[in-house]
Amino acid sequence: MNARNAFYAQSGGVTAVINASACGVIETARAHPDRIGKVFAGRNGIIGALTEDLIDTSLESAGDIAALRYTPSGAFGSCRYKLKSLEQNRAQYERLIEVFKAHDIGYFFYNGGGDSADTCLKVSQLSETTGYPLQAIHVPKTVDNDLPITDCCPGFGSVAKYVATSMKEAGFDVASMSRTSTKVFVLEVMGRHAGWITAACGLAAEKESDPPHILLFPEVPFDEDKFIARVKECVAKYDYCCVGVSEGLLNKEGKLMAETGARDAFGHAQLGGIGPMIAGIVNDKLKLKYHWAVADYLQRAARHIASKTDVDQAYALGKAAVEMALAGKNSVMPAIVRKSDSPYVWEIGSAALKDVANVEKKMPADFITPDGFGITDACRAYLAPLIAGEDYPPFRNGLPDYVRLKNIAVARRLPGEFKL
Repeated sequence: MNARNAFYAQSGGVTAVINASACGVIETARAHPDRIGKVFAGRNGIIGALTEDLIDTSLESAGDIAALRYTPSGAFGSCRYKLKSLEQNRAQYERLIEVFKAHDIGYFFYNGGGDSADTCLKVSQLSETTGYPLQAIHVPKTVDNDLPITDCCPGFGSVAKYVATSMKEAGFDVASMSRTSTKVFVLEVMGRHAGWITAACGLAAEKESDPPHILLFPEVPFDEDKFIARVKECVAKYDYCCVGVSEGLLNKEGKLMAETGARDAFGHAQLGGIGPMIAGIVNDKLKLKYHWAVADYLQRAARHIASKTDVDQAYALGKAAVEMALAGKNSVMPAIVRKSDSPYVWEIGSAALKDVANVEKKMPADFITPDGFGITDACRAYLAPLIAGEDYPPFRNGLPDYVRLKNIAVARRLPGEFKL
């Protein structure tokens, strides 16, 4: 059997550990030179395949590839670009086949979230509709933790650790100043439709009086009167109040409160600003001194405080993706299977892409307290293992020593340019 080349690409919002999955894919592929030739990475995701802008990862040293495990962001560039259906834009798929043929690519590894699973599913159908032999494996990633079937998603555990740590530290700060200064602190975190990251803020509280005192989930429509009453109650009881809020918070009519009107390439509403909005409501109704913070990119780029569990799982899923391809599997996603909460035991399973693509996993009702403002013990038991352990990157001159790859392009073999 001739060794065929592999295509790997990163898609969607990058994370603290997506490069750990890349490391798992590339190192595992290198361990099977009889089956896999070179790994070509798409520059800026699937766009790299369409434009024949492929990076030759074989030109990177073993040390630099290993260092990806400790480096945040997307080493090869990511994108938000959704392939249309084969019926809507056949030219895109014909172009992919041309590029894959030109570079003898027989394996397709796409590292991303729900929309990326959809892209991978569409690419996997190429072999059926065109007769071109190609195995497509989706490598899961999303800070939102909203992919189905898998117990958790690489990227989430590290974001969860960051926001819980930030809430804990900010809580100490506010508590120390509350008598004469700030009474209310609001932390806005990511989470378009699912409140997993907001829930992770709740891990900072070890007892009832600990912050955060209020969590605002996308799954629970915002009730301003109820919220203001709870803030007043917390300030009266503890002298201050800390709030964690999801960017995807909905009003009573089910509309996003912080929608800007803009949309990304996947058609998702551009969100942002719910933190200051909630703080403004507190100021308007209670006239209390407040501060707010938006974790934004910081929460998903914070490799310096990554969860070891998350890093280990991200690498393992990249490795498993290659092993599944070598075993002849197609149109699947390696998934985390939880065997036990305490001690936390997990293993790698498999999910069919048709069951993953375009399916969103929200917070279960029994993970949110009846009042809608906190997390239950069941939620805590689920979340706690995912932030466990530290996996610090190497430091140099007081700062994390991250790697930047050379990212040398493969010579183009096709004439002309493809317009996106």
